[in-house]
Amino acid sequence: MTAAPVERHLAWFGAEPEGLWTAPGRVNLIGEHTDYNDGFVLPFALPLTTLAAASRSERPELRLRSAEAPGPAVTVPLDHTLAPGSVTGWAAYPAGVAWALREAGHHLTGADLSFTSTLPLGAGLSSSAALEVATALALDDLNGLGLPRERLAALARRAENAYVGVPCGILDQMASACCTAGHVLHLDTRAPAGHRHLPFTPTLDDLALLLADTRTPHAHAEGAYARRRAECHAAARALGVPTLRDLPHEALPGAVDRLADPVLRRRARHVLTENERVARVAELLGEGRAREIGPLLTESHQSLRDDFEVSVPALDLAVSAALSAGALGARLTGGGFGGSAILLTDAAAAGAVTDALRAAFAGAGLQLPVIRPVFPAAGAQRQVG
Repeated sequence: MTAAPVERHLAWFGAEPEGLWTAPGRVNLIGEHTDYNDGFVLPFALPLTTLAAASRSERPELRLRSAEAPGPAVTVPLDHTLAPGSVTGWAAYPAGVAWALREAGHHLTGADLSFTSTLPLGAGLSSSAALEVATALALDDLNGLGLPRERLAALARRAENAYVGVPCGILDQMASACCTAGHVLHLDTRAPAGHRHLPFTPTLDDLALLLADTRTPHAHAEGAYARRRAECHAAARALGVPTLRDLPHEALPGAVDRLADPVLRRRARHVLTENERVARVAELLGEGRAREIGPLLTESHQSLRDDFEVSVPALDLAVSAALSAGALGARLTGGGFGGSAILLTDAAAAGAVTDALRAAFAGAGLQLPVIRPVFPAAGAQRQVG
């Protein structure tokens, strides 16, 4: 086992952990704000993870501590008092997973869990989903539940929706739980069990993927994310379909024109065109034509900026500076309102693109972005050894 998490757990709880479980954050290559519209997405797991160390205890409760949140352990009783609202702050995410497991009929033994993470908070990389999935995987193993990954992802999503109160779709949890190294996850969010893995190793095509954290924190839980979801559902009702996914792309012009509200018209147009972009990127990756996906990434950003209105000046600056420096494509990734952008470049141009972003942010008087190369990494797993 990794020494530092083991020693930290022992110091905090007086017992060595029985195991270490990691769950990654994710980057969504394309397919933004389509998941809660029953649409299509193409995420991949990051080599940045949340790690849970866990050990069973005789107490009918969970004790939770995090290296990223100094302070005493948060105690979570495993009885009827565990209900939405009973735990707040960072600990609401693992507490919500325990609640979702219990609500699904699973008996949980008491346990101590300690967490550490290499994921930056507020960067739009699904640090919350990684925390949920690491907790779900640890509790599943400690209690011998044997639940499939898709079920753990669904329970983690329920925790975030019903316990924490964030109306996210299934994208983040499925990506963290089910991605595989060297692949993007082609996911139909209406039927998650039918997901497939598409090979994508940028370096094999002399490409580089750069992740630019603009260091502009987002705040989905403060209402903007929920408003977009409500607007999409209102557009679907106005068009007489269960979700916007049920409108075929070829029906786009006429369908959008039937919406009297210009805001709903823009929201629907984004979702319909984004689903089509996901299909086109999946087709290109399946044919080994990764270099050709760049313009679709840029189209996605333009749609998110203009029709879905979830970009912010720092994200727009990152995208425009990257494209001006020769990037093949660029877009915000995640829910928006801050966070990160993903940039596709020729491998030889990655340094120039990085320098251009830093110069642009410095010229605008902004904090310099944190720019790192990324690649499709492994999904959640128990560490061995």
